[in-house]
Amino acid sequence: MLPVEGAPIEHGGVAVADGRIVAVGPAEELDGEVERFAKAVILPGFVNAHTHLEYAVYGGFGDGLPFASWLSLHIERKRRLAFSDMVAVARLGAAECLASGVTTVADASFSGAAAAACAELGLRAIVYLEVFGAGEEELGTRFAQNRERIAPSLSERVTLGISPHAPYTASPELYRSALALGLPVATHLAETPGENEWLRHGSGPLAALAAHLPPPPGETGIRVLAREGLLSAKLTAAHCVDVDAEEIELLARHDVGVVHCPRSNALLGCGVAPVEALRAAGVRVGLGTDSPASAPSFDLFEEMRAAVGLARACARRADALDARAALELATIGSARALGLGAEVGSLVPGKRADLAVVSLAGSSHLPWEDPVAAVVLGGRPERVCRTIVGGVPRYTGESRGDSGWHELRRIAASVRGRMLAPDGTGSA
Repeated sequence: MLPVEGAPIEHGGVAVADGRIVAVGPAEELDGEVERFAKAVILPGFVNAHTHLEYAVYGGFGDGLPFASWLSLHIERKRRLAFSDMVAVARLGAAECLASGVTTVADASFSGAAAAACAELGLRAIVYLEVFGAGEEELGTRFAQNRERIAPSLSERVTLGISPHAPYTASPELYRSALALGLPVATHLAETPGENEWLRHGSGPLAALAAHLPPPPGETGIRVLAREGLLSAKLTAAHCVDVDAEEIELLARHDVGVVHCPRSNALLGCGVAPVEALRAAGVRVGLGTDSPASAPSFDLFEEMRAAVGLARACARRADALDARAALELATIGSARALGLGAEVGSLVPGKRADLAVVSLAGSSHLPWEDPVAAVVLGGRPERVCRTIVGGVPRYTGESRGDSGWHELRRIAASVRGRMLAPDGTGSA
């Protein structure tokens, strides 16, 4: 067992009652009914700190396009869908997260569809409704409408947040109004050099979208938010790729949580976030998959391996990011980045009973030298044999073969076909 906040426990176990962890230790010392898993590792459920579940079938859309062109294509195709379509796709995204051992997501949601999907499938979530624009008008229009629409799906497990999309699509006034709501706030920051070029000079690839963007403020997004007093511990920022030493210090000083999305940033040609420098500065850093619109999947195992590989390649050091640090990023690191560290992200008595069980039977990592490295380097969704949220099993390894799983895929695939059809109404 890998508690994350504590040393590995051979033949370990965890006792659960009323949705919370009540004891952790050697299994033989725990009271109650015992379920055993041979050649497996028990670990905290992964916390996917930046997702877009309603883009679960967007894989490969515009692959290889420059960022601004990719974004335009993404927006155009999304407009073809009804809310019910977005829920159907988000339902598949939530299922794929559970199948990857993910128990909590922080979802930036254009429509709010993720709330309905997570409520139905049992995934823990903060659903950040996205807002855009030069003023606060969207808070009384689209945000209010989406909030009302998803209200029946909200609960202790599925909670509401707000996401001013990014400094190039949302003005400081909109950020200020969003923060004033008292909800968790997420945003995209410094994702590409082109973003900062637009914000500083009004030029570069994003200039093609100028008619839809607020006026550029003349400095980078992080500096604008800092100048306006809008950086705080209430804010979680995805990406933070194109940042300098002064901006890292600003993020650390204001205790902004940062979410590293290595596969998305690499495949979109954005670069690699300076994870070592961010962590060394004291920034709360977590890990997120972003969405299949930019990364191939919601697979946190692949995301951990990408984080390790890119960190070591950039530093040219094999110890730049080890397996233990990668596992921490995907669990307690993500939980802390989201302000959820007291509730999830590690196996500690009193925390939510959010667990994943990963079988290593038949893998090249048995017998293991280091169980952490075995999970990080050898884990994959097909090896997840149980995902438990709040003490309730929400996924088993057999789930992928049942009729419900195939139906999720069939419906979501029909939505993708509609987006790819020339007229947006039929199949591709």
